[in-house]
Amino acid sequence: MGYNIPKSTNVMINIWAIATDPENWSDPFSFKPERFLDSDVDYKGQYFHYFPFGSGSRICPGLPLAHRLVHLILGSLIHEFDWELEDSLPLDMSEKMGLTVRKLEALKAIPRKTRF
Repeated sequence: MGYNIPKSTNVMINIWAIATDPENWSDPFSFKPERFLDSDVDYKGQYFHYFPFGSGSRICPGLPLAHRLVHLILGSLIHEFDWELEDSLPLDMSEKMGLTVRKLEALKAIPRKTRF
């Protein structure tokens, strides 16, 4: 099985369809970042069911930096701030749909006192 693709044809890949394919992901429409914690999936373009940074010669050149910065920034935010809901509201894990998924009630970041 194959396809004849004429020379100089642009081929577009539907990343959304690949990323939400139930053959590759259990419960693909649920936000479960923990599914990647102990995963052996290489996000650098070798697995074609998961390539958020592109692949091949067009892979994102900032990938190594982005990978390190995510851990550094999240660790710094957790270390330097206490997180609370406005006016001591009870924690509600409901989501509000939009262009991105957000919590109904925003968290307030309270800087911790300097520890010298």
